[in-house]
Amino acid sequence: MAREKRRAFRGWTYWGKGVPGFGDPQAKLLILGLAPGAHGSNRTGRMFTGDRSGDFLYAALHKAGFANQPTALHRDDELELRNAYIVAACRCAPPDNKPLPGEILQCRSFLEQELDILKPKALLALGKIAWDAYLDILKARGVIASRAAYRFAHGAEATPPGDGPRLFGVFHPSQQNTSTGKVNLAMYAKVLQGVQRFLK
Repeated sequence: MAREKRRAFRGWTYWGKGVPGFGDPQAKLLILGLAPGAHGSNRTGRMFTGDRSGDFLYAALHKAGFANQPTALHRDDELELRNAYIVAACRCAPPDNKPLPGEILQCRSFLEQELDILKPKALLALGKIAWDAYLDILKARGVIASRAAYRFAHGAEATPPGDGPRLFGVFHPSQQNTSTGKVNLAMYAKVLQGVQRFLK
């Protein structure tokens, strides 16, 4: 994916490898995305940085008090997350932005380690694939029997058994969703306000 550059980024040296998590190491909110964008995170080396999805997400996080600025252009732009940490279910940019189940499974150990280290109080899943990726970890650990009782929707909330985080769901901030009006900043603001209330 890093070899097929867009004309606008022809002068960039793409990161072109697994993108690590990013944010506040003391965070109580873990934000779980899908995978690095081919010309966003895969180029910049930081989650949701340098593409339209990130433009939308960081604007929403800034408004909700989870980020010190509303933009994310590159790794050295002084962006800081406050009480939030961002990871992805799949750590490398997949073809057509659609990771296969096996690719998500291959990356699962990274997410499990981050969950065990951070011990977040809340987990915000950006889209159904992220929602299911987290529930699959709970199923593999014997915490839940199946995902069937936890239906994804924008604004969905769930408290699975055990001492893990409360689960919140939002539509993914992809350009396809934001440009068609399937999701907007007001919809994100409402969910993020609920997350803030829960954390307080």
